[in-house]
Amino acid sequence: MTFNFENSINEKISIPENQGVEVYLKREDKIHAFVSGNKYRKLKYNLLEADKNGFKTLLTFGGAYSNHIAAAASAGNILGFKTIGVIRGNELGNSIDNNPTLRFAQQNGMQFKFVSREAYREKASEVFIENLKAEFGNFYLIPEGGTNNLAIKGCEEILNEDDKGFDYICCAVGTGGTISGLINCSKPSQQVLGFPALKGDFLQQDISKFVSKTNWELKTDYHFGGYAKINTQLIAFINQFKKENNIPLDPVYTGKMMFGIFDLIEKGYFAKGTKILAIHTGGLQGIDGMNMVLKKKNLPLIL
Repeated sequence: MTFNFENSINEKISIPENQGVEVYLKREDKIHAFVSGNKYRKLKYNLLEADKNGFKTLLTFGGAYSNHIAAAASAGNILGFKTIGVIRGNELGNSIDNNPTLRFAQQNGMQFKFVSREAYREKASEVFIENLKAEFGNFYLIPEGGTNNLAIKGCEEILNEDDKGFDYICCAVGTGGTISGLINCSKPSQQVLGFPALKGDFLQQDISKFVSKTNWELKTDYHFGGYAKINTQLIAFINQFKKENNIPLDPVYTGKMMFGIFDLIEKGYFAKGTKILAIHTGGLQGIDGMNMVLKKKNLPLIL
């Protein structure tokens, strides 16, 4: 089985009031139209493992606008796997046609099981998994967000020899898999900064399970209230960034990371002459869903 898309490129970013700092964005979102960014990296070795062990079905978990759900459905369709998505929120079963993420996943052959938020919290329990096997038969299990040891192996391939001259590597953080891979493949001279999209202190511990290096830090001031929470300030930043660089940012992850980097530059966090490489982890499919929410709230849309 072949599951190897083209590598990404680094693009220089226009930043206000330079202060002697250079910023480049690694366009992981360009890897593939639908299996993009860190989702491709996380799925790559999991799908090779599933194929090697003869699995025909993939089962995974996600929310209403999950990038991971969309990518898993698309990858399964490309490679001939049956896919099952266990979706948080049993009310969503009545609104697939109004949800661009779930509609896309369904069009790519994904079968859904909608569960209540209370039941979803038990998704990692042995009883929950056994009940799923009783309902769907045997399957290869991919955790929510795709993060496991094989996912981190894939994320360790994001950086290459051309990236060794950067002083800082920056990425958004969800489940911690991407930053773990980046830490593992970073050079001793590099510092890795993570920008969590979620509130809470659990990520530090989660990441520590997968890494042994200490050249990393989480910048926790840029989550904008929590997962998928945004405001007009962030929307304006994302739209201005696209206007100046012709690069779209997703509002859940990369938009918050880039806002954080620009804010740190403005505050003088980085020394003069610093070269920063930020990772664009994709997730652009989520913009349509976010704009539906923004429209209902009479807020500006993401362009």
